[in-house]
Amino acid sequence: MCETDGYEEAHKVSKWKRAMEEEISIIQKNSTKKLVERPLDKNIIGVKWMFITKLNADGSINKHKARLVIKGYAQVFGFDYLDTFALVARLDTIRLLFAIATHNN
Repeated sequence: MCETDGYEEAHKVSKWKRAMEEEISIIQKNSTKKLVERPLDKNIIGVKWMFITKLNADGSINKHKARLVIKGYAQVFGFDYLDTFALVARLDTIRLLFAIATHNN
């Protein structure tokens, strides 16, 4: 459930500021993204803040979550990127692969 229309509105509200600070600290801690010099011959991919209120089963607020996401949909295959990667494998997928491998000896 999104409560805000973006950064301009959210950075004025303390709960969203804390959520953004937490997201940035996690990004820095895990080294998942890094700031680099802008290459003049490359297309720049933008980012967008997503704001979500996580709820408990009873409908009460669990926490406010901010995510910094990359606008990957702006990329063009062969121009901006050549390969795609899935960084996370779901447990269901791993179980399915084991089942197929076992079935096929």
